[in-house]
Amino acid sequence: MVPRTTLPATVGFDLDMTLIDSRPGIRAAYLALSEETGVHIDADLAVTRLGPPLEQEMAHWFPNERIPEMVERYREIYPAYAIAPTPAMAGAREAVAAVRASGGRAIVVTAKHEPNAKLHLEHLGIEPDAVVGWLWAEAKAEALREHGASVYVGDHTGDVRGAHTADALAVAVPTGPCTADELRAAGADVVLPDLVAFPAWLRGHGAA
Repeated sequence: MVPRTTLPATVGFDLDMTLIDSRPGIRAAYLALSEETGVHIDADLAVTRLGPPLEQEMAHWFPNERIPEMVERYREIYPAYAIAPTPAMAGAREAVAAVRASGGRAIVVTAKHEPNAKLHLEHLGIEPDAVVGWLWAEAKAEALREHGASVYVGDHTGDVRGAHTADALAVAVPTGPCTADELRAAGADVVLPDLVAFPAWLRGHGAA
């Protein structure tokens, strides 16, 4: 059972498959890159393993010497293909609002290219107090510590590791590539079905 704690001053959220369903947009961006380069990319497969840095996915489709170039090009074309098709996850806006209503701060810490992360949030009208990109798994602890986050919410086992590295409570949602059992096995302190359940959890476990 998760102990009751004082209300968190700052809650961190992952982006892809936590706050946003980025699969349609990322799929479109990969298909555009494939068409431009003439290199086959199985976009449907790629979107089943979102979370890790882009370089890791590119390694499945391009030789090592081309990865930096392809990562840069993908990020260049991304806004044109990926922002408009990408919806907010169910409960995302309400989860951020719940943190604000508690008097806390909501930040986004993601492995995504930071400018593109900000474009997604602006397009969807989600306004966190800070957005930090280019951090994956344990490295997310850098931003979580800097902002004093005591809770981190994510969909991947890497997010659980990032939370624990920062000595933050790991709240997980199985809305991405990892199942609830996988998230629990990775050490998630709390597993919610989705962000719709987050405000009630925050009210129940955030009160002193």
